[in-house]
Amino acid sequence: MGQQLQTQKLNYLNKDFKGFKDKLNSYAKTYFPDISNDFNESSPGQMFIEMSAYVGDVLSFYIDNQLRESLLLHAQERSNVSDIAESFGYKTIATAPSSVDLDLFILIPAAGTGITAAPDWRYAPVVKEGLKADSSDPGSNQFYTLAPVDFRTSSSLDPTDVSVYKIDANGNPETYLLKKNVKARSGRIRYKKFTFQEPKKYDEIVFQEKDITEIVDCRDPDGNRWYEVDYLSQNFVYEEVRNTKTIDPFFAEFKEETPYLLKIRKTGRRFQTKVLPDLRTKICFGAGSSNVADEIIIPNPNNMGMHLPYGNVSAMDNAWDPSNAMFTRAYGQAPNNTTLEFKYVVGGGLKDNVRAGTIREISAVAFTLDQDGLNGATVQFTKKSLAVNNPVPATGGKGSETVDEIRQNAMGFYAAQNRTVTREDFVSRVYSMPSRFGNIAKAFIIPDEQTNAETGVEQKNPLALNLYVLSYNRFGQLTPSNPTTKENVRNYLSKFRILTDAINIKDGFIINLGIDYSIITLPGHNNNTVLLRCNRKINEIFNITRWQFNEPIFLANIATELDRIEGVQTVQDISVYCKHDAASGYSGNFYNIQEATKNKIVYPSQDPAIFEIKYPAIDIRGKTVTY
Repeated sequence: MGQQLQTQKLNYLNKDFKGFKDKLNSYAKTYFPDISNDFNESSPGQMFIEMSAYVGDVLSFYIDNQLRESLLLHAQERSNVSDIAESFGYKTIATAPSSVDLDLFILIPAAGTGITAAPDWRYAPVVKEGLKADSSDPGSNQFYTLAPVDFRTSSSLDPTDVSVYKIDANGNPETYLLKKNVKARSGRIRYKKFTFQEPKKYDEIVFQEKDITEIVDCRDPDGNRWYEVDYLSQNFVYEEVRNTKTIDPFFAEFKEETPYLLKIRKTGRRFQTKVLPDLRTKICFGAGSSNVADEIIIPNPNNMGMHLPYGNVSAMDNAWDPSNAMFTRAYGQAPNNTTLEFKYVVGGGLKDNVRAGTIREISAVAFTLDQDGLNGATVQFTKKSLAVNNPVPATGGKGSETVDEIRQNAMGFYAAQNRTVTREDFVSRVYSMPSRFGNIAKAFIIPDEQTNAETGVEQKNPLALNLYVLSYNRFGQLTPSNPTTKENVRNYLSKFRILTDAINIKDGFIINLGIDYSIITLPGHNNNTVLLRCNRKINEIFNITRWQFNEPIFLANIATELDRIEGVQTVQDISVYCKHDAASGYSGNFYNIQEATKNKIVYPSQDPAIFEIKYPAIDIRGKTVTY
């Protein structure tokens, strides 16, 4: 009879040195009793058992550590957390710059005398974007402006404050003081060139400087711009261009309200940025060669089926792969035999959150001014008079993200998916569009409805949405958005919307109101004074910044607010009516307020509409009554 084999039972639950040692000793006693019988701590056999336990303990530690470092919730190494966050779509930042509102002041001469005296707007310049100013707070970076400042224009979103600065001996204005506000960001603008020889797939360069907050621009010697993208597979980028007649004669009509156009550009010249664990910035390029046809870098759908052999229909499965029309296998161009110059910003951090009133020194500025026919000395005086101040502290500056911050931000970013799905997603995304592409004051979105051709019944269209928008005019009143702004909104949303979502951008309806009310005043109070307080309160209640589409009016709440005003004994009556005379400046939209009022609530229209008191001085009328 053959020798009977023993079954060896292994335990995989031991993961530390003592556990490994105990199980090895037990294993040796069970299966090798004749060979190993000396288990003294100083014996040679025990030495080998402890060495094996040591190796097992180390390997177990590394396996556990690798598993932990592969999970976002448990990883501790900054490089691992950053890599996992990037796989979630979140890009870490080196430092965050500080932002601040700057007041710019400039003096211009007067034109005319007496009642005809007014600023001589010929001397009002345009301060170009990128004005540099320094703060007196120690250790802070420079601040640079993010937009040009045009002292010649004024609107509700970009007002120009005008005041008399100096008068002559006859009491006539001699110089005027102009003030405008502009946003600025902390950081120092720098330039660096990188030279490339033979093309390399997925070539990389690394800036040796830390704390780069932004890549502003990148161009080659031929003037071609290279664009930063979130991913190298992203073929489309946004580009902002000046709204001029040269670009688009139709849209240029609205250049005052919408100074920039938002264009979607398809380009192979692109790069991706990544912040390394040591806070340096790495630039990654694509794998395509820049000396081949563009359609090789960016596939041309017209040529996708040209290589199909006749009679082999099955080959169409590969030739007509839909992904070929959407992405490029080269993931953009790899620069070769060229030099790229980068314009970037270094800075950020808590030290840039400077105090109010500390940004006063201008270190660099450029003007645009048509000097034909102007006095040269006056022009120089105007330019030298430019001054700057920050009435509020700078905020937003912070150091590099901690490991925990990267972890939490990545999870939040992944949950949001940077997409517009819900109604709130669309509205918040519209409001986040930079104001240089046009201002959107109010936005409202609902599913599209189509009339069934057979039944004539209105039914929901699941593949389309209606986005209703309104803007402000220069007086802060609601007005329909101009076509240029709507086009920019359409292009802006295209990056975030689901492919199957069609968006119809329409004008919202403005319902202009008038309010009549009557009150009884308390004895001992001046009626006119009390009425003035009531008018101010109603104007405050109907401040258009507080109102949204399809919001009802609660007349009882208005009466309650008026009752609280000093001098008011009781509110006798409140009535609301529609003012729709277009010739008088109103919207022209009629709404039957009486039929829409129930239980002292003015219900909104079924169409997307918003209530507005356009001219408070004449549309709010109050009177006092007596018993």
